[in-house]
This record gives sequence, structure tokens and C-alpha cells, in this order.
Amino acid sequence: MEALREIAFWLERAGGESHRIAAFRRAADIVTDLTDEQQATLTNSDGLSPPGIGSEPAAIIRECADAVPRYLVYLRGSAEPIGLGGADLLDALRGDLHTHSDWSDGRCSIKEMMRRAESLGHEYCALTDHSLGGAISNGVSSEQLLAQLGVIAELNAELAPFRILTGMEVNILDDGSLDQDDDLLADLDIVVASIHTHLDDDRATLTKRMLQAVKSPHVDILGHCTGRLVDGPRGKRPESKFDAERVFDACRENGTALEINSCPQRRDPPGRLIELALSTGCMFAIDTDAHTAGHLAWQGHACERAAERGLEPSNVVNTLPVEELLEWAGASRAVRG
Repeated sequence: MEALREIAFWLERAGGESHRIAAFRRAADIVTDLTDEQQATLTNSDGLSPPGIGSEPAAIIRECADAVPRYLVYLRGSAEPIGLGGADLLDALRGDLHTHSDWSDGRCSIKEMMRRAESLGHEYCALTDHSLGGAISNGVSSEQLLAQLGVIAELNAELAPFRILTGMEVNILDDGSLDQDDDLLADLDIVVASIHTHLDDDRATLTKRMLQAVKSPHVDILGHCTGRLVDGPRGKRPESKFDAERVFDACRENGTALEINSCPQRRDPPGRLIELALSTGCMFAIDTDAHTAGHLAWQGHACERAAERGLEPSNVVNTLPVEELLEWAGASRAVRG
């Protein structure tokens, strides 16, 4: 099961074909649900695979009886480094503050996401599934969020000293308010606020929406601020237009970090806005916005872009140890509150 999931991770990390990745992960899920006796039969060379396990994952399972599968060894050894130009900054990061699970629009369970984050050397990782506000088709309701907090508590006991931070990515609504209950947001460790709807609003309207959001006492990070897409299966989308100087000034004044999103399809914000935010005195969060386990390895993409613009570890909040990070978030909220 671990070999199948790790193969899916390496393929995702490299942007592999989604149907192959899904086949390995589906096989791992099927094997998980089998009895010990049924699992034992899978390693027999003449054993029949259960429905849903394709020939490639089945061959991997049989190899696991004797050794680490050769294909997994190959993937581990042939993986290209990500973000060599930002290696020093990447080494300084202690965690990731923007990730998703299959509770919203992600493709992996919370446990798989967090175990992978731990294996990458993270000390902590925030789970920030989407809120239920119409922007994302499978957002998390207030009731689901409360249930998720229980799951996180159990996993934290299992994975300690690694720490899962509670969180959510909320949509910034048309009037600048957030699409989740304030009392629930107040109890979360990390809240990311992003615009997902009406990204083509005029400059004045978008600026007003973002200003109100970064002043919220519950928001810690402004996510993918331009909303642009530069590549990928969703096509391209131009930058949203807003008064970046006013928004970044508000981020600095209110202690809200500006996200540098590691997704290669976003590369958000563009370099000129990273430079502007740095000169304004903003703090940053270098996050993956991971929607599957393989994306958790993408922080190097953003680190390279950030290093090119002159960012140092002291400019980035997720270089802080977890208790200092939570103190930063609490202090920033106190300023805004």
C-alpha cells in the first residue's frame, strides 16, 4: 500500500498522467479494504487481482513480496530537484500553510496528505479545505469543519511531534466578507482568504473586496492574489486588476501575509508584485495550495521565484517554529481585532 501511494506521489510531483496516478492510488485504497488473508494472496505470482486493480499496480504488489519494487526505486533515483535556485529558502521552511484534502476538492485523504508532508521533513502543515460558499462545488460546511477538527486531533496524536494545523481557505465574497462563520474561523490556527468568484470585477471593486478581507481579524494569509492561470488543464486566465500598493500596504499594517503560491499553473503573484510587496514591507507565506500529495513537493517552485526577487527566510512566516508561527497569527489577529 505504501509503495503504491509513493509511486503516485512521485508521478504527481513530476506532473504525470492523471489516469496512471489515479490507478495506483485506487489500487492502494482497494488493498487497504482487504482482509489480511486476501492481501496475502495478492503477492502470489499466479494470484488474481481484485476488480479495480490494473495490471501495472498488480505487478508492483507482487514485487513487494520480496523487495522494494524496481519502478519505485527508479522514480526515487530519477526525480529532478525542484527549485534549485531557492534551495536555501526551501531549507529554511518548516511547513506549508495552504493544502486541501478530499473533504473539499482535493484528491487524497487528510491522513495521506499529512503523512506525506511529514515525510518531506515538514514540522507542521495546515489543512485549509475550501469553505462552503458556492465558489467551490465541494466546500466544507460548518458541521463538516467541526467533524474535521476531530479527525485532525486524532491524527495529531498519531503523528506527533509533527503538527497538523487547523485551517480553512475562505472565499472573499462580493462585499469583502468571508463565506464562513466568524466564530468558527476564530478557533482555527490558520485562515487563508482568496477570491474565487467574479475575478473580472473592476479594479476599484476588487481592491475594496481585498482590503476588507485582509483587515478581517480572522484572516492570516491572502491567497493567490491575482487569480491568474498561466498554464495547465484549466487553461489560461489573466490577472485580476486591483490596486496592489493599497492592498499590500493593508497587508503590512494588519499583519496579513501575502501568499506566494507554488502551483506551476498559477505562479501567483507575478514577479513584479513580489518585488512590490517586499519593498512595501509585507510578510509572505510560501505555500503549495496542494490538492493532492504530489503537489506538496512543489514549494521549491515558489522558493526559486521568491529568491530571485530577494526574499530572505526572515520575510517568510512559515520559516518560524510552530509555536512562534501561532504567536504571529495570534498577534496579527489582535492588531486587526
